Amino acid sequence: MSVTVRSTATQTGIGLGSAIAVAISWSLHKSIVWAIVHGFLGWFYVIWHAVTRPGGIGG
Repeated sequence: MSVTVRSTATQTGIGLGSAIAVAISWSLHKSIVWAIVHGFLGWFYVIWHAVTRPGGIGG
């Protein structure tokens, strides 16, 4: 049972990261191509965006 829970949690995390990345990308670039690219990058793009933007991680 723990394998199923862990697998589901991992899939949810990856899906959430991709959704956030696509939303950020679309709001900045208004480009489907960039949204797809950033969706593949998922959490890496979300973290990069938070680190490089004023008011990102530090508020």
